Amino acid sequence: MAKGPKQKTHKASSKVFRKRANGTLAYKKSGGNHMTNKDSAKAIRKRRKQGTLSKGDTDRIKSVI
Repeated sequence: MAKGPKQKTHKASSKVFRKRANGTLAYKKSGGNHMTNKDSAKAIRKRRKQGTLSKGDTDRIKSVI
């Protein structure tokens, strides 16, 4: 039986988001590479941790990854 065409992977999204074991998507927070002298140490420290995508965005992005 013939099936329809598969959806292609959105390459930019697949390079940004990583799928975790529990199904959520993780990403690197922005603004931590350079010109951070104006930011507090707390803000810089928080940017080192990975961010978690919200539930609604996760469902939308998972279909293209």
